[in-house]
Amino acid sequence: MSYLGEPARERRGMDEPTLEQLQRGWRQKLQSLKRSGIRSLPAINSQPSDPEIVEPEAGDTAITREGASGVSQQEQLRVISEEVAACQSCPELVSNRSQTVFGVGNPNARLCFMGEAPGADEDVQGIPFVGRAGKLLTQIIEACGMSRDDIYILNTLKCRPPGNRNPTPEEANNCAGFLARQLDVINPDFICCLGAVAAQNLLDTSEAIGRLRGRFHDLDGRQVLCTYHPAYLLRNPSAKGDVWKDLQFLLKEMGLPIPPKK
Repeated sequence: MSYLGEPARERRGMDEPTLEQLQRGWRQKLQSLKRSGIRSLPAINSQPSDPEIVEPEAGDTAITREGASGVSQQEQLRVISEEVAACQSCPELVSNRSQTVFGVGNPNARLCFMGEAPGADEDVQGIPFVGRAGKLLTQIIEACGMSRDDIYILNTLKCRPPGNRNPTPEEANNCAGFLARQLDVINPDFICCLGAVAAQNLLDTSEAIGRLRGRFHDLDGRQVLCTYHPAYLLRNPSAKGDVWKDLQFLLKEMGLPIPPKK
C-alpha cells in the first residue's frame, strides 16, 4: 500500500514527460526569470559563465539567485524572518507563541507548499510541518520524487493561533505583507495550497476547497494548485486518493515525471 492508501501497481520506471510538458516547463521558467528582472540570456556554451541562470540539480540548495541589489535570496529571507520575529501586530498570537515559524527549504525552489499556520510542534521547533501532518506531507513530497530540500514550505501565518484555531482575517492580513515578500524572494513557478485557509487567503476567495481543486489558478504569473491539508487526510484517509490526483496534475504541469507507487 502506498502512503495514499491506494494499491501499489507494478510499473517499469517513471512516466516520462511529453515534449509539450517540457516546453511548458521551460516557458514557465522563462516567465519566472522575467519576473526576477532577467531580460536576456547569454549564448549557450559548454561552460556557462552566468551561474545565476543555471537550473540547479535536485536537492542543490547551494545555488542561489541574487536580486538586483546583489543580495542572495537566503540573505533576503533572513532579513524578512528577523522582521517577522520582531512583529507585535497580533497581541493574542504574540502572547501565546514560543517563537515565530517563518519557512524552510530551498530559497530557489520552483515549488512552494503553503499551509495555514504553525501547530504546537511547529511552535516549539520553529519549523513548519514537523508534527503528524508534517510527517505525512514529507511522505507526500517524497512520493512525488522530491525531498523537503527541493521545495520550500511556509504558512499563511507565522505564529501559532491559540488552540490551533483558524487564523482571523485580521491576523491573516497582518501577515500578508511578510508572505508576499517571502514569495517574491523565492519566486516559485508553482504554489500548492494545503487546505481551505491557505487557498482562500492566497487567492482572496471564499470558494470551498473542493471547488478550488482540480485546476490551476493564476497569481501574478505563478500557477497555484489547491488540495486538501495533510491534517484533513489524517482525519479522512479516503481523501488521499484525491490528493494524489492533484499532485499528478501538478507534476505533469511542471513537466516532471510521475514516480511509480511504492
